[in-house]
Amino acid sequence: MTHALKSVGARLSMALLLVVAVALGIVYVAVVPSLKSRLVNTRVSQLETATLRLQRAATVRAVLEPDFVETAKARTGARAVVLQPLGVSPSVTLQPMQDSLGGGSSTEVENDPIAQRAITTGKPQHGTVRHGDDEYAEAAAPVLGGGYVLLLRDSLQNQLGSVHLVQRRVLIAAGAGLLIALLLGYGGAWAFARRIRRLERAADRIAGGRFDEPVRDPGGDELGELAVAFERMRVRLSQLDDARREFVANASHELRTPLFSLSGFLELLNDEELDEPTRREFLGSMQEQVTRLTKLASDLLDLSRLDAGRLSVEREPVDLTELVDDLVEEFSPAAASTGHPLERAEGGASVADADELRVLQIGRILVENALLHTSAGTPVRVGAHSRDGRAVLEVEDDGPGIPVDQQGQLFERFYRLDGTRASGSGLGLAIAKQLAELMDGTIEVTSGSGQTVFSLVLPAARLPVESRRPETVLP
Repeated sequence: MTHALKSVGARLSMALLLVVAVALGIVYVAVVPSLKSRLVNTRVSQLETATLRLQRAATVRAVLEPDFVETAKARTGARAVVLQPLGVSPSVTLQPMQDSLGGGSSTEVENDPIAQRAITTGKPQHGTVRHGDDEYAEAAAPVLGGGYVLLLRDSLQNQLGSVHLVQRRVLIAAGAGLLIALLLGYGGAWAFARRIRRLERAADRIAGGRFDEPVRDPGGDELGELAVAFERMRVRLSQLDDARREFVANASHELRTPLFSLSGFLELLNDEELDEPTRREFLGSMQEQVTRLTKLASDLLDLSRLDAGRLSVEREPVDLTELVDDLVEEFSPAAASTGHPLERAEGGASVADADELRVLQIGRILVENALLHTSAGTPVRVGAHSRDGRAVLEVEDDGPGIPVDQQGQLFERFYRLDGTRASGSGLGLAIAKQLAELMDGTIEVTSGSGQTVFSLVLPAARLPVESRRPETVLP
């Protein structure tokens, strides 16, 4: 019961009920009292007008004739009474002389307050008086120079009966309106709450890792927009979950392959008849697999840090022309062993605002890929220059090129052009791309038949960088 009262549907129903109740209360306060006041004032005004006419037409003979009050009653529809003041002000008492009520008692009008005010002030008076449970409209005026007072009295029972009828009908209509508002409010709130419960169930499914069922809501309101946002979240989480599964599968494969190879070599090394040249060959192969595992572990660690936002970079001026010399010098032995001519491309001065170690890491990845994915004898050039106010490091090869429709997938993890896992860890370009973005840079690919260029584009440094190379001191 408590949960039902705390639900959104119940609260919306109560809110609608409260709004309708307040509106009906305002209508009641505005209609009933004003209607009563209008009806009473209208009758009092009618009696006042009739009293003034009778005052002007009054004569001594007419006032003392019994037909005077009867005529007044016939004209006004009200009880007419002629009263004679006795005594001296302020102790004046009024004694009924003529009463259209006939044989009825006139004692209730002997000291009528309206008539008292009229004889005291010498001016016509009007208003309402209450006698017992009844309320009356009255008008009084002195006649014959104040020798008598003419009083017209009429019961307000009819007027008040109309007011009570309107009051009852307003209350009945208010009750019916509140009941309808409660039913409609609860129905609308139930439908609204059902949409919220659908979104709640969808959120629970997504939280539980179920991304197969889309999130839909037919409404075009804020809940509909929330459902659209939930659907975008579901699609994105589904993509991330698929990427996670694929990443785990690929990483497991990349780890399992060298481990399986190491296990095989260890079994072979246990053979006592193994000759020394073969043993050294196996040890060399094992060293290659250990190097591969070390690089894969390092790449996976970098990716985890990048994904967690825990890999920071230091921003400082970096001379890309000197960094090109370092890359050429570092990879010259590897290029010579694979038959790749490694050259320094011509270019101008280029200073980037970046992290030198991370720029060098990206350069190593680009050069290593160029040497790894081109055939022996393919020239590879490394250069640096400035372009449109940006610092650029380029690695160019004269290989077969990369199809345009596959260039956008080069930076996906464990992707290679023929659809199988790449040689090495398969994570280099993915790491390079994220490192470049961390330094507010990009990696661009331009490839055609016979040439491929990878360009690391970084913000240019505003301050010049001091050369890291020692100056030659002449004796």
